[in-house]
Amino acid sequence: MKYNIVSYFLGEGFRNLLKNKKSTISCLGVMCVTMLMFGLFYSIGKNITHMVKEIEAEQGMQVFIVTEATQDEIDEIGEKIRKINGVNQVTPVSQEDAYNQMKERLGDRQSLMEGLEPSIFKSSYLVTLTDLTLNSSVQNEINELENIDKITSSNETINNLSIFGKWIRIITGGILIILIIISVFIISNTIKLTVHARRKEISIMKYVGATNNFIRSPFIVEGIIIGLLSSIISVLLVSGLYSFVANKIAMADFDLGVTVLGLGDLLTQIIVVYALLGMGIGIVGSSISMRKYLDV
Repeated sequence: MKYNIVSYFLGEGFRNLLKNKKSTISCLGVMCVTMLMFGLFYSIGKNITHMVKEIEAEQGMQVFIVTEATQDEIDEIGEKIRKINGVNQVTPVSQEDAYNQMKERLGDRQSLMEGLEPSIFKSSYLVTLTDLTLNSSVQNEINELENIDKITSSNETINNLSIFGKWIRIITGGILIILIIISVFIISNTIKLTVHARRKEISIMKYVGATNNFIRSPFIVEGIIIGLLSSIISVLLVSGLYSFVANKIAMADFDLGVTVLGLGDLLTQIIVVYALLGMGIGIVGSSISMRKYLDV
């Protein structure tokens, strides 16, 4: 029968896990808690980024047209604005629309508008952007068009949103890196116990000519198995917890003004990230634990 080296590595990896049940269970427990935190921060970070983008999509500017402009000229301005790089949506606001909006804002005080005609208002366009960092450049291009009266924009709000989104990504990324380092440390110490218990066996294997890669492989397999098992358990926990929270938010009476990502929007990403993370942490952690015994 042909010797199957892959079966040997897998068998040794599982044997190491079963021989050190207490340390394996402890490692899985701590890893699951760490990866659960990772998943929660990952989900929170993704949702905050999604919400900031939704808010950004509502931010923009209002471009007012001079009252002397004809309807054809107004339509032409709208077409030119739509062609500007960074423009997302262009919504026309006629004089009649502006008149009705003002009446709605006044509410019970609509009597203040008695005798006023829609013609006192200027036609305008509400312009939203694909990227808030392009706000200044888009305004500059619009100002170069003919028949533009003025542009109003919440520049401070836009800048604050851009800064907030940037810091959220930085903070979330920093937390994820810290959790990855903790996970590597946990697996490294767990496998180090197994390596220490088999140090005589490793010495004999080296004495009879076994290569470092051959000796290292079963322990790397052990690390990968721990990482993948932790990933599977963590995916189930994160999915259940996220679905529960998302459903509670969806059923709440209050309106956040933004939407929460559904589990389906995140599940594939979470599975892929967890699988790669579990295998990566397992490989790195087990490799670190072997350095002392293989003199590499």
